[in-house]
Amino acid sequence: MAVPTTQKGVTFYENNGALKYEDIKVPTPKADEILINIKYSGVCHTDLHAWKGDWPLPVKFDPYCVGGHEGAGVVVAMGENVKGWKLGDYAGIKWLNGSCMNCEECELSNESNCPEADLSGYTHDGSFQQYATGLAVQAAHIPKPSEGSEWYGKDDAYLAEIAPILCAGITVFKALKSSECAPGQWVAISGAAGGLGSLAVQYAKAMGFRVIGIDGGEGKEELFKKCGGEIFIDFTKEKDIPAAIVKATNGGAHGVISVSAAESAISQATHYVRTNGTIVLVGLPANAYCKSNVFDQVVKSYKIVGSYVGNRADTREALDFFERGLVRSPIKIVGLTELPRVFEEMAAGKILGRYVVDTSK
Repeated sequence: MAVPTTQKGVTFYENNGALKYEDIKVPTPKADEILINIKYSGVCHTDLHAWKGDWPLPVKFDPYCVGGHEGAGVVVAMGENVKGWKLGDYAGIKWLNGSCMNCEECELSNESNCPEADLSGYTHDGSFQQYATGLAVQAAHIPKPSEGSEWYGKDDAYLAEIAPILCAGITVFKALKSSECAPGQWVAISGAAGGLGSLAVQYAKAMGFRVIGIDGGEGKEELFKKCGGEIFIDFTKEKDIPAAIVKATNGGAHGVISVSAAESAISQATHYVRTNGTIVLVGLPANAYCKSNVFDQVVKSYKIVGSYVGNRADTREALDFFERGLVRSPIKIVGLTELPRVFEEMAAGKILGRYVVDTSK
């Protein structure tokens, strides 16, 4: 496949610096990497943190950084040592671009916890460009729509909607597994109508859980119900959220998935989680802490666990839910040139669902 030497991408040369839509070089894949022609990329809150630089992890600049880690596209080149891929395959750029595959965490399939993890859009130029590289062993294998599928013959729409699954979908799917909830039990999702939450609601329903969502703002309840949620708690209207959830669930949520960007929402979960339940921390508000009353936690015996992005098996399983039509991405497609505006809306908490950028515009 013909690959150009230059491409369009959005760069920033320092944290909080100008987001520049400009011509940059097309990267050359290393011996163990594939080169993906990115068609669409989801925009995640992590991309905003990378640009702001408000996490305790330095962003690489050489001299710039290209954000993005939900890129879906086509394999157009590969290094000489790559196996298991062929030109024309559909592939995805994930948050975890690569890991050492030799440490204890990688041996245990916890590649995202690898101390040498290479992160798309953070330590490795990501998917807000037309061509991006990824370690072949970690890149997501995106199945092509089969004949008879609702996506057959609609490849562009398919790649656009599957893009958010590559981070948001995999992340919430892993978190729901980490909750250890059983079908029929209550799962509370804090931030239920955002990019992560709207997918978490759908995965939870598909996994047999009952879903109660917490969010606030125009259109949030409508989207939550459209995604299959059962009970919605509007934090702009409800004065005592824990009491409302305990009452609605007859004792509290068996599992809590906190994807909210608000620190207060995290500690609040300790007041409505059920005895012997599990709070799963996913959202990463800058400089935030989770506060739990030790007496209550011991007596109620609830757990607080962190859940990072999923491994390769989680990726395959999460994509399978999408391919089977059990999960849809509530997306709005805009051009790559509109990324600065998307960041502004994200910072203001105005986004419903997920923005996806078309790299050709």
